[in-house]
Amino acid sequence: MKASDEVQAQVVVIGAGQAGLATSYHLKRLGIEHLVLEGGARVGDVWRSRWDSLRLFTPALHDGLPGLPFPAPAKSFPGKEDVADYLDDYAERNHLPIRLNTRVTRIEPSVGGFDLETAGGTLRAGCVIVAAGPNGTPWVPPIATDLSAAIFQLHSANYRGPKDIPPGPVLVVGAGTSGVALALELSQTHPVSIAGRPTAHIPDKVLRFAGGPYWRFISSVLTIKTPIGRKVASKFHDRGAPLLGVGIEDLQRAGVAMHPRLTSVVNGQPILEDGGAPAVSSVIWATGYRPAFDWIANLPTTKAGWPATDRGVVSTSPGLYFVGMPFQYALTSGLIGGVGRDAAYVAAQIATRHVGQPSGARVVSTG
Repeated sequence: MKASDEVQAQVVVIGAGQAGLATSYHLKRLGIEHLVLEGGARVGDVWRSRWDSLRLFTPALHDGLPGLPFPAPAKSFPGKEDVADYLDDYAERNHLPIRLNTRVTRIEPSVGGFDLETAGGTLRAGCVIVAAGPNGTPWVPPIATDLSAAIFQLHSANYRGPKDIPPGPVLVVGAGTSGVALALELSQTHPVSIAGRPTAHIPDKVLRFAGGPYWRFISSVLTIKTPIGRKVASKFHDRGAPLLGVGIEDLQRAGVAMHPRLTSVVNGQPILEDGGAPAVSSVIWATGYRPAFDWIANLPTTKAGWPATDRGVVSTSPGLYFVGMPFQYALTSGLIGGVGRDAAYVAAQIATRHVGQPSGARVVSTG
C-alpha cells in the first residue's frame, strides 16, 4: 500500500471469512461504505489450510450465508474445499469490497476512531468490526513439554492427514467434535485411543433428517435472551460445543479406546486421570484454541478471555464491534449458517449509531 492509495470507507471489517463476508453483505445492503481487510491471498484460504478430509458438521441446508444457499444437496455435509470455493464465490457474486494480503496487526483507539496497523501502512477508521474468527492461538497443555522426545506431537491445527503421523499407537487428547473426527480417521491406519470427556452428542440423523426443528431450537431457543440459552452459554467455554455429526457410538464401532482425561506425565509417558498409562508413539492435541486478542488495545474481556460485548457491541469502546464469536447471541453464532443474524444486527447498530459521522477510513502513514 502506497501513500497515494488513499482508502475511503466509513467502516473497516477485519477478516473475509464467513463472519466478515456476512457483515459486508449487510453493510452493503444498508448502503454503508466500508472496506474488508483480509490477511490471506484468497478468500477461503483459512479453510483450504485445514485437514484434508474435513467436512462441515452441519448439512448444506444450514450452511448458507445471507442471500446465497450453499450449492450442495440439502442433506449433504460439504468438504473444506467446497466451503472455501463457496466463500470465494460469495464474495465475487456480491461484489464485496475486499482488500487481500492486508493483515491487521494492531488496533489502537485514536481521536474519532481507530488506527489499524498493517504491513503496508496504518489505516484510520471511524468504526471497526473484528470478524477474524474465534480460533486464536492453538492451545497445548504445559505438560506436553514433559513428554518423551520419542513421542511425536502435533496440534490438530497442523494436522492434514494420517500420512503425517508416524506408525504406531496414537493418543488423541480432547474429545470434542474435531478430536473425535480425527480419532475416527486415524483409526483406519493406526491403533487409536482418545482421552477426554465428550460433550453432549447431536446425532447425525438429527441434523440430516430432523434438521429444521433442531436448527430452530439451537438458533432461536438457545440464545442469550432465554433462561435455558444463558445456562448453556455459561458452560459453553468450559465444556465446549456439543458433538455434531460424530459421537461415542462411532468411536466404539471404529475400535477406538476411550479414556478419561490426560492429567500428567511421568517419566516421559502420558498418565490418565484414572492412573492408566497408555503406550503411544504419537499424541495429537485436539485441545482447541485460546482467545488471542492482545493485538486490540484496551479491549475488555470476559474471564475466559473473549471480548466482553453485548451481541457484538463493545460498550466501553464506541465504534468497536465483533462478529463470529462463539455464542455471541446463540449457539449457532459461530456457524456459517448462523453468523448472518449477528452480522445483520451489528450492521444495523452501525447504521443507527455511526453513519453520517465524519470519521471515514484513510491511510495516514506507510511502512
